[in-house]
Amino acid sequence: MAVAHGNVLSAEQAHEKPLEYQNPNQAVKILGFWIFLATDMLLFGCLFATYLVLRTHTDGGPTPQTIFDVPGFTTQTLVLLTSSFTGGLSTLAMRNGNKRQVIGWMIVTILLGLTFIGFEVTEFVSDALQGATMQRSAFLSAFFTLVGTHGSHVSIGIVWMIATVIQVAKKGLNPISARKVFVVNLYWHFLDVVWVFIFTIVYLSGVVM
Repeated sequence: MAVAHGNVLSAEQAHEKPLEYQNPNQAVKILGFWIFLATDMLLFGCLFATYLVLRTHTDGGPTPQTIFDVPGFTTQTLVLLTSSFTGGLSTLAMRNGNKRQVIGWMIVTILLGLTFIGFEVTEFVSDALQGATMQRSAFLSAFFTLVGTHGSHVSIGIVWMIATVIQVAKKGLNPISARKVFVVNLYWHFLDVVWVFIFTIVYLSGVVM
């Protein structure tokens, strides 16, 4: 037997599949989550297509150049990309059987996620104070729907990650909790990829076009 960061692993386990895939039931659930992400990708695809059609329909109201804050959305992007890195570190720690590091890196990821949401709420409030509300124009309706849907996904991910941290703290690392750590971080990486498209298609193109 070998000991890895407080968890006892046999020599055979060290060369087996990752912990989250060792139980066939957990492997099937991971596959199901990949399918869910594919359907969520279709949702965001529709929202992006709608935004691209409506982004020039400002009806004489605020335009992207007048409401988009370059330092603000750049900072948001850096925060979320950093959270993706720390989420990846928590998955790596899970693979190494290090419960403390899993919890620590997930807490850092949660804090970064909350920071991201704080920036987004501040942005939306600032926009509203400038008269850029959802009902003002088709552009703003598409913008708030797309970015708000992503923000709601991030909020769900934060709650989900908190619940996963609690379970790992109480029950340790096993095939079930390992699957949950892996899946919630997979979800988080997906949201980061979506945000890169929002950053490029919505914000960057909005300030230069």
